[in-house]
Amino acid sequence: MSDVYPSLALLAEKFGIAQEFWDWKGRHQIISAETIIEVLKAFEIDASSPQAADDALTRLEDERWRRTVPACTVAEQGQGIHVNIHVPAGTHADVWVRLESGEGRPAWQVENHAPDRWVDGGHIGEATFWLGAELPTGYHSIVAHTETGTHEGALIVTPSFVGFPDKMRGERIWGYGTQLYSVTSDRSWGIGDLGDLADLITWSGTRQFAGYVLINPLHAAEPAPPLEPSPYLPASRRFINPIYVHPESIPEYATLGKEQRKEIKALLAQARAAAEASDIVERNAVWPLKLKALRIIHDAGMRPARHIAYQDFRSREGTGLRSFAMWSALSLEFGQYWKDWPEEYQRPGTPEVWAFAEEHADDVQFFEWLQWIAQTQVSAAQTVADEVGMPVGIVTDLAVGVHRYGAETWMMPEVFAQGMSVGAPPDQYNQSGQDWGQPPWRPDKLQSLAYEPFRAMVAAALRRVGGLRVDHIIGMFRLWWVPQGVGPTGGTYVRNNHEAMIGILALEAQRAQALVIGEDLGTVEPWVRDYLSRRGLLGTSVLWFEADHQGQPLDAQWWREYCMASVTTHDLPPTLGYLAGDHVRLRDDLGLLTEPLEEELAAAHREQADWLGKLVDYGLLAHDDREDPVEVMLALHKFLLHTPSKVLLAGLTDAVGERRAQNQPGTIDEYPNWRVPLGDQDGKR
Repeated sequence: MSDVYPSLALLAEKFGIAQEFWDWKGRHQIISAETIIEVLKAFEIDASSPQAADDALTRLEDERWRRTVPACTVAEQGQGIHVNIHVPAGTHADVWVRLESGEGRPAWQVENHAPDRWVDGGHIGEATFWLGAELPTGYHSIVAHTETGTHEGALIVTPSFVGFPDKMRGERIWGYGTQLYSVTSDRSWGIGDLGDLADLITWSGTRQFAGYVLINPLHAAEPAPPLEPSPYLPASRRFINPIYVHPESIPEYATLGKEQRKEIKALLAQARAAAEASDIVERNAVWPLKLKALRIIHDAGMRPARHIAYQDFRSREGTGLRSFAMWSALSLEFGQYWKDWPEEYQRPGTPEVWAFAEEHADDVQFFEWLQWIAQTQVSAAQTVADEVGMPVGIVTDLAVGVHRYGAETWMMPEVFAQGMSVGAPPDQYNQSGQDWGQPPWRPDKLQSLAYEPFRAMVAAALRRVGGLRVDHIIGMFRLWWVPQGVGPTGGTYVRNNHEAMIGILALEAQRAQALVIGEDLGTVEPWVRDYLSRRGLLGTSVLWFEADHQGQPLDAQWWREYCMASVTTHDLPPTLGYLAGDHVRLRDDLGLLTEPLEEELAAAHREQADWLGKLVDYGLLAHDDREDPVEVMLALHKFLLHTPSKVLLAGLTDAVGERRAQNQPGTIDEYPNWRVPLGDQDGKR
């Protein structure tokens, strides 16, 4: 089967499944019927034949009419809102809005000439109500009183524009970007931690007047080795990886007895020895030792006031924290991947899971405590940023997805599309396409849950930090879904409700007074960047990717104001490595090139030559210094100052002369992704 029949096309449109797209070379690509049918299966829709697709369309429309109030309505502030209410034909509905403050606002019925629909043996009518254009931002409810009872649906009103935090005062800021785990000190445990982050903030904020520090995602990983090295493939995006906790900074450490401290110091010595003996970041060796130290501190107890603060944290985090801690304890008992657990433990809420939690209450409470400690140390680092006068402080990162068999897919499996992976179609930098192995969220399930999982994740990411970088923010518009087993070229785009997801991101950023930066690189529909700018969310501009319509380096004046501008990014080598062509040779060594090495190196040389000419024209680089990589690197960064971009980023790797890339997209273990310790030009730590 290759032709898309009419009902299949209608289902694809209803679920936002692309039937065609333009690839990175500007070629028009048609999506096969087979791919569309496979993607619809992930929505629990059988479209394997025209009749099955027709039946699915009828069933979906009936379900829409059965619901009195839509599950979730999202609108921008000031735009005005209409909502359709379904009631038994000929009956009355009283509709109003209950604000999150508890205040009520009236709704007014307006004309709707839609005919009644026969559903379940009776006619259902549709009435339209105007909710007004003056509603405040927030998470509200639409309430409808009908003869069948009181019905409610969520109403989310989002800010039209976010912009820069007040603390920036409209001024340009710059900051360092780094992978925190790679930045170690003489007091850390062989892996960079939140204590090291506070020190980096102090140094860069006071000595170099940086306005922020951008770090990798702090998302939670597995509770025991082997640990997933990529911070962009976490077990959960709502919770923090306690590997970043600095044990000696926990207040209870100061009250430990002599023997307890001696034991922790011995563990610290082992961790440092393991780190120093390796040429990569040794998470698997260090984390079990640090975990033992944290157990010692936890078991020592805490003073009453600290215990009150801890209990308040548990109360605020609610069942989400409890479920995550149960998953952590279960993982220690049965292994990392819940698909391999005994069947009775593969879903939360079963009697067996709750019995296990009672039996292992100490473990569950320990993992809850770890989250509290991690959050307090993030907060402490942000407090340091405030004290040294940083207008933003910590900018953390939000990954695009989670591990297929991690905490989130165990806690809420119904929200994830079964049999699908997130990835990317072939592009210039990975010409075979990418399959990231992460299951995408189902847009229909998020809608039915009023985006609660997304809201909780974003709110947690913005807690006590100054900003958030959203990895692959274009995924909030559309994501490349890959049916498992077919490879990334056999996928298609699936649209998310960007009005809802970007709107909620804007709302949470407004409430947190935080800077939000979207990584909008790759194959991006042109209107997406305009939309982000209109909503006051920053995009990302990487110098090597900025070109005009003729493919020439983009003049500084045409760069975006609402963006974070940098020379390079973590998916490329640091600047010295990039100038040397390390990224091309590495991809050739790994078999990722589809063009001959010589041609790719020549193309990279031409690209760099164009930029060198631009730097000379701007008076930033002397002609005689074109072969000096350090002078070129400095000139490239100076070029950023000529752009109107309000947020500038310098890689800490560039500051110390590191050449090695942290990540090579399209690989897992072929290259030590996310395991490269920060070193200088000679690779010394």
